[in-house]
Amino acid sequence: MLYKGLKVAVVVPAFREANHIARVIESMPAAVDLVFVVDDSSPDDTYAVAVAASDARTHVTRHEVNLGVGGAIVTGHRLALEHGADVSVVMAGDGQMDPDYLPALLDPIADDGYGFAKANRLYSSQSFAGMPAYRVFGNIVLTFLTKVSSGYWDMMDPQNGYTAISRTALERLPLDRLAERYDFENDVLIWLNILNVRVIDVPIPAVYGDEVSSIRLHKVVPRLLATLFRGFWRRFWFKYVLWSFSPIALLAFVGLPLLILGVVTGVWAVAYSASGSGPISTGTWLLAVAPSLVGIQLLLQAFVLDIQSSPR
Repeated sequence: MLYKGLKVAVVVPAFREANHIARVIESMPAAVDLVFVVDDSSPDDTYAVAVAASDARTHVTRHEVNLGVGGAIVTGHRLALEHGADVSVVMAGDGQMDPDYLPALLDPIADDGYGFAKANRLYSSQSFAGMPAYRVFGNIVLTFLTKVSSGYWDMMDPQNGYTAISRTALERLPLDRLAERYDFENDVLIWLNILNVRVIDVPIPAVYGDEVSSIRLHKVVPRLLATLFRGFWRRFWFKYVLWSFSPIALLAFVGLPLLILGVVTGVWAVAYSASGSGPISTGTWLLAVAPSLVGIQLLLQAFVLDIQSSPR
């Protein structure tokens, strides 16, 4: 049954979801034509339970080696492409993604030409209710850093994996280069911006139950930060240097060295003065302040132009 003429596939990455995977499979809406459950080498009975719960639309596959949630999603996306899907949706195997909201993700792709639609849980004043302060702070910081790295400034809740992507956008993504762990969603957004794919946030609440997170922050946070740092410079290189050499690159290439020159000179001047070696000349202080101010101004202009260039 096609949804507005689109063949819809749902990818279900699953790891240790024996208690939830059957409910996820059985709750798939009629609008879904194909379901690809990817068991990421679970040590429990996830695979057997998924096979037992499968219907004619469902295909269950299993990784012999754990690749991570991103690796499982990529496997599912490849299967969706092979089976001719027009849209590939991701729903987690823990049941946190309400299938009733599937049309809200599909409509922007079917009706408005978006290439990627993503659920956003943080859309109201109640979104953070009951959430520990450290998680609220972490969400805010991670959202800001992902905005900077990806260039999608209208986007919130970057770790939300309830997504839908068009076949056209999916075929352009370098699936073999995407992050395979919990930084997958951030990496996808960065690549989508490089490819100038239109992205939209869709307000959708999460469904919380008795699922237990397997995320280990001491491992995930450094990986996320590294992915965002590399992704920012990858996006800058492809979009503003290699493919166009835009004014943004020119502003950055002039502004960044000026800022570095000013900061280095300023640090040297402060250290020299503190050592008691003698007074610092006015010219030296100017050499520290003037390049810094000009560099900051140029980088801010590049920053504004980057925001304005985001795909819309």
